[in-house]
Amino acid sequence: MLSLVLPAHNEQPFLAAIVEELATGLRERGASFEILVVENGSTDDTAAEAGRLARQVPELRPMSLSAADYGAALRTGLLAARGEVVVNFDVDYYDLGFLDRAVALLAGPGAPAIVLGSKRQPDSVDTRPWPRKVVTAVFAWILHAAFHLSVSDTHGMKAMVREQVTPLAEVCQFGTDLFDTELVIRSERAGLRIVELPVVVEERRPARTPISTRAARTLVGIVRLRRMLRREGI
Repeated sequence: MLSLVLPAHNEQPFLAAIVEELATGLRERGASFEILVVENGSTDDTAAEAGRLARQVPELRPMSLSAADYGAALRTGLLAARGEVVVNFDVDYYDLGFLDRAVALLAGPGAPAIVLGSKRQPDSVDTRPWPRKVVTAVFAWILHAAFHLSVSDTHGMKAMVREQVTPLAEVCQFGTDLFDTELVIRSERAGLRIVELPVVVEERRPARTPISTRAARTLVGIVRLRRMLRREGI
């Protein structure tokens, strides 16, 4: 079985369209799947919309968290997933073509534990505004300098072998913007093989958090993450 994890915060206007597209695409592929919509701290009708969709789409499992926390939603969905492979998408950033390529890699000989959709790969096409591209590049440089991370990206679409990744997700301490990063760092340092794929970045709605706010929050978080991992000897 394949599990799709979809964090959802104030996504009521967009949720039905993505669920229909994903469910239809996976059914056409003959896949056994589930879609976990993890609503978190929404102030609109996202939770109610997820419940309504679950009555129409039998493969959908709605979940809710009281606080708005993207990383916590990803972690919750990953730990609740039943599939052998878990893929995380965002409501504004998903690609069934990536899913096809990633799942094929995970099933092949010498398969990796994680396939990352990297915005920083040479063949990737990033259509976001240039300030966001610059922030992504600087963030990647900081991760390489601070953690000697070999991969070029930690955020965005990922396909993971649940059995290998879940034990690491269980000990992750960070949420919000840094759950992805902590999980990838812990996976790499645990010796799990990670492969990157180029992607086309076409976000379906404007980013909701100002770049300056997110950058400042992330920098503080990286300092805390580095200290924590050092204390753990990782």
